[in-house]
Amino acid sequence: MKSAFNRLFILTFCLLANIAFAQTPETTDQGDAVPDFTGTPKKKSQPSNTAKPQPATTTTMPSTSTPPTTAPVISTPSNTTTTPTTAAPSAGNKPKPDVETNNASILPDKDAPLDGIVEQKTILDKQVLPYEPIREADIMWSKRVWRVIDVREKINLPFANQMQGQSFFEILMKGITDTTSGNTPLRAYKTDDDRFSNKFTPEEVSNIGARTDSIEIIDPGTYEKKLKVTRSQVNPSDVKRYRLKEIWYFDKQYSVLKVRVLGIAPMISVNDEAGNFQYERVMYWVRYPDCREYLARQRAFIDGNDSNPMSWEDIFETRRFSSYIFMESNVYNRRLQAYMSGNDVLLEGEKIKSEIFNYEHDLWSY
Repeated sequence: MKSAFNRLFILTFCLLANIAFAQTPETTDQGDAVPDFTGTPKKKSQPSNTAKPQPATTTTMPSTSTPPTTAPVISTPSNTTTTPTTAAPSAGNKPKPDVETNNASILPDKDAPLDGIVEQKTILDKQVLPYEPIREADIMWSKRVWRVIDVREKINLPFANQMQGQSFFEILMKGITDTTSGNTPLRAYKTDDDRFSNKFTPEEVSNIGARTDSIEIIDPGTYEKKLKVTRSQVNPSDVKRYRLKEIWYFDKQYSVLKVRVLGIAPMISVNDEAGNFQYERVMYWVRYPDCREYLARQRAFIDGNDSNPMSWEDIFETRRFSSYIFMESNVYNRRLQAYMSGNDVLLEGEKIKSEIFNYEHDLWSY
């Protein structure tokens, strides 16, 4: 009985000792401890229920509930310089708006790697053979026709090709307006007539089809709304068709029917405010014999062979395009649409093609 009482007393004492040890408050908090790099001796930490001012050598930790009004100051040794932290922005300060900048073009780096196996420079050194001289007395027969090249046809897709970086319209515009290369720019002529009588200046060509608009922007300094006038050039995708002026003639010295392209004119689509198509108008005329040298150094995309060094001068000389006739030289100086409509216009154009072909064919006897 006495031994059982002693065991019960020991168990009761151990239980009370464990409860008393568990209720003892901790004196330090390792999670909130801040390392001291000043070299001063550490002081004993105070209990959490007592508030005492901390010495100047320790870092003041602000409470997480309210932001500090001033930047915290960290004490440093005498041989170092104190760098205060940046104060948090107040609620009254407005962030500056992002100003969008439109880059006109991104030029490639000078040390950009080669995109290919070899550098294709053959077409840059290409020389154009001049036209053979011809006498007026050798032209036994001639006829002028006007054609339309639609770039939406499959065979004419190289005119709107973007794989080489530029479409045919962009190549023409670069040749007319680019005066920095040192070469004589191409001449553009007005559309009053197609006889190349009145010239355009490069500045006037740049303004053809350009649109101006005003947008609302915010001044990053004063945060005031202002109107900025923007100017956009012609979108190359708006040029869907080209006019082609050419002359067919029979050279009796060589007894062969020949053709020469005289002029090229891009046509731009004009839309209303809602974006609906209204009509097409001719932008300018370019005399083809004057731009043969320039077009001979501009690579054209040929489907099936990316290494084919064919230029735009080769495209026109070899007649690698599809077109239809909308006008021939006549005493009334009128187009086919003036007295025909619908499919009759296309059929009449095919009839004119057959007449030109049959003229040469009928000169021979079999």
